[in-house]
Formats: sequence, structure tokens, C-alpha cells
Amino acid sequence: MIKNDLFLRALKGETVDRPPVWMMRQAGRYLPEFMELRKKYDFFTRCQTPELASEITVQPIRRYGMDAAILFSDILVIPQAMDIEVEMKPNFGPYLPNPIRNKEDLQKVIVPNIEDTLGYVMEAITLTKEKLNDEIPLIGFAGSPWTILCYCVEGQGSKSFDKARGFCFTQPEAAHQLLQKITDTTIAYLKAKVQAGVNAVQVFDSWGGMLSPVDYKEFSWPYIQQIVDALKDEAPVIVFGKGCWFALREMAQSGASAVGVDWTCSAQNARYLSGGNITLQGNFDPARLLSPPDKIKEMVTQMIREFGKDRYIVNLGHGILPTIPLENAKAFIDAVKEFKG
Repeated sequence: MIKNDLFLRALKGETVDRPPVWMMRQAGRYLPEFMELRKKYDFFTRCQTPELASEITVQPIRRYGMDAAILFSDILVIPQAMDIEVEMKPNFGPYLPNPIRNKEDLQKVIVPNIEDTLGYVMEAITLTKEKLNDEIPLIGFAGSPWTILCYCVEGQGSKSFDKARGFCFTQPEAAHQLLQKITDTTIAYLKAKVQAGVNAVQVFDSWGGMLSPVDYKEFSWPYIQQIVDALKDEAPVIVFGKGCWFALREMAQSGASAVGVDWTCSAQNARYLSGGNITLQGNFDPARLLSPPDKIKEMVTQMIREFGKDRYIVNLGHGILPTIPLENAKAFIDAVKEFKG
């Protein structure tokens, strides 16, 4: 039994004394203890070494005591497993030297055996569960198929992913084949994570907001729905789409346990657009953690009042920035723990 099950209770929509809190990207680059490991090991070594991944996962829990841990990994381990080369270049970000641009490229993409290709993630889960000792739940995650396609086709990060969108619009058949391969791999991956011991999973559609509402319904949402359908009876599923306020109703009706909201959508609108009957997660502007700690606490308290303490998980509207002072992250977590409804 998980001792602090506040996060799991919120996912079920139960009445709680205060909402649970965790932060997207909480295991990582704003922490000095993480930076020490970063000096010694490159990015994918950290992801692929179970001892390192588990240590990084629990670092923020030791420091701040969040109500849930999220396994340190990266969404791009999926294309790596699918025989698509992915590098992480310093001061540049992800780089895929052989992007998928046509049907010929697509033939080389495999749907892998998860244990053979991503077994190191399951080992990291086992080690992390031992370190957490049933104190709090552990979250596993994956990128949405559309978000993964963006990197596979573009070959790197982008502000607009024009090549990825152009691929979908000029070669829709190939795009759907690639999306399905990513979806099949992701479902197998998340199922393996649940079997290895994660207590919930989150799907990150980081680039969903790049698509129009019409194109989102063709190239992103149906594949996320497949993932939710495949996982919802095995573990709670959280769906998060950055810039996807227009899809909150579909997300809420998908069978997911919770829907993430970014900081561009107010609590009132998020409740209205989602239908008001599902747990919401979010949506503090990550850059607002640069405000003074007292201001952060004031704003977090106000945010909880606006969302309501039940059916709500306090989080950021996207990942924590590397420049956030430690005391500011602490103020964010403490404000939630000190909340009196």
C-alpha cells in the first residue's frame, strides 16, 4: 500500500483535505545534485543506466517531498527503440540525423520488442520503487504519437514543425502509418511500465497545439485515444496537451483519469471546457516560478481556490525551467502542503 496516496485519490475524484502536488520535469536540470551527475554522464547514459535514472527520479522527492515521483527518462527513447537514431547535442537539444521523410524511410522503422530495447526503463522502475519504499506513487510517461512524429520527421526541435506538418499534409498515408507504429510501440511500452510497477501514466502531447483543431482530430487525438483505451483498465492515465484547450472536451470524455492544462487556459475555462466532472492537473506558468517566493505562495493558493481542492492535482503548465531558484520551487510545493480549504 502507498502511504501517501493523495495523488491516486485525486485521480479517482475522491474528496481530499488538500490537492496533491508534483512538477513536470521535477527530476532534473534545476537541481544542483542533478547537475553534478550531468557533468559526469551524457544525457542518454543517464536515461539508459537504471541506477542513475532511479537516483535522479528520487532527488527532488528527498529535497521537497512532492506527492508523486515521475520516472526520469525522455520521450525520445521510443524512436530510439524503433531503430531511429537520436542524439542529444549539448546546447542544441535532440538531433535525429536520418529523419523520416517518405515511404522508403518509413520501411526502416520497426515496432520493437520492448523488453529487448527498453528493458533498462523497467529496471529503473524496479530500483526506483525500492527507493520510494511505497511512500508515494510513481508516474511513468510517454510522448504522444504526434509529438514523437514531430521529432522523427523534423529531425530536431522547432518552433513550428513545418516539415512535420508538411509531411502529414502531403503524405497523409505515410504519416498515419508512422503514427500507428509509434502508437503500437507506445502502448506496449506503457503496459510494460505498469507491469514493472508504475502507479499511473501520463501522455505528453507537447506539440499538439501546433495543429489546428481539425488537424488535431486527424493526426493526434485518435492515437492518444488508442493509448487511453489500451491502458485505462490497467492504470490511471493522465493526458496533457500543450496548447490544446480546444480538445479538453474530447480528453475529458476519453476514459482518462485526469487532463493536464497549460497556463494559457484559466481554471474557470478548463472546468467549463472539460465538462466539470474530471480531475484536472496544472497549470502554473513555469516562468512564474521566477517570482519572489511570497508571490508564488499567494498565486498558488489562489490557483487552488479557482480550480477547487477536489478533482485537482497542482502542477505547472509545462516543465520546470532550469533557471528556477531552489527556494522558489520549495515555495510552490510548500504552498500546496500548507493549503487550508
